[in-house]
Amino acid sequence: MPALPNDPAPFYQAHVFVCTNRRMDGHPRGCCASKGSEKLRDYMKARAKELGIKGLRVNSAGCLDRCEFGPAVVIYPEGVWYKVTTREEVDEVLTRHLVEGGRVEELMLQPSDLPPKKG
Repeated sequence: MPALPNDPAPFYQAHVFVCTNRRMDGHPRGCCASKGSEKLRDYMKARAKELGIKGLRVNSAGCLDRCEFGPAVVIYPEGVWYKVTTREEVDEVLTRHLVEGGRVEELMLQPSDLPPKKG
């Protein structure tokens, strides 16, 4: 949804949500926390600061419902989803997406990457 004329200016220029949801061991869908998302989130926060990226907030998120494809990361305002598994991939996302304004296509989750249907 586009901003309306009377909306306040955004508090952050970009907001990164890193799923840190934790499920019981052996859950059929898995979870991002068991795939190292908490350490990757911590690294992303520190690395963004090192790179001097202004107007960025990196947050933990509960389940983003793409557990099978995680660790899942989504960046707003664009709404671009990534699977980020290593520090090197974090660096790629920070540099190419947030510094250069491009995309890391090889790490992007696609609309066809859907969780299994419930029922």
